[in-house]
Amino acid sequence: MLKNIPNIVSPELLKILAEMGHGDEILIADGNFPSASHGQRVVRADGHGGVEMLKAVLSLIPLDTYAKENFMFMATTQGDPTPTIWAEYIDVANAMDDNVRQGLIERQAFYDRSKKAYAVIATGETAIYANILIKKGVI
Repeated sequence: MLKNIPNIVSPELLKILAEMGHGDEILIADGNFPSASHGQRVVRADGHGGVEMLKAVLSLIPLDTYAKENFMFMATTQGDPTPTIWAEYIDVANAMDDNVRQGLIERQAFYDRSKKAYAVIATGETAIYANILIKKGVI
């Protein structure tokens, strides 16, 4: 057993976060995201929401200080409103890291980029567009 590791972080996820290097990206995906077909490595976190997972991940890794954008959302389509969960994600990130640089990625480009992410955390988040790509920084 380890101290100060959030209970939501499984041993598999802890290993993945430790393996990631500077500039690697991890996707916290909502329950609708096609994680199995888009992830090189998929960590199941069913039953957990995106906000709690984001808190746990950012408690263990910093955001990239060199990247133009290190905290990227999937852009909405067809006039869909801005998801309210984005504000929650931004609040969590700003509270945990003073280097948040937000970005928006067009939906299909986001899918393409997610295939290159180091891993995908498949949460049970029910909010739509609740997908966030995080670029890991230097510890």
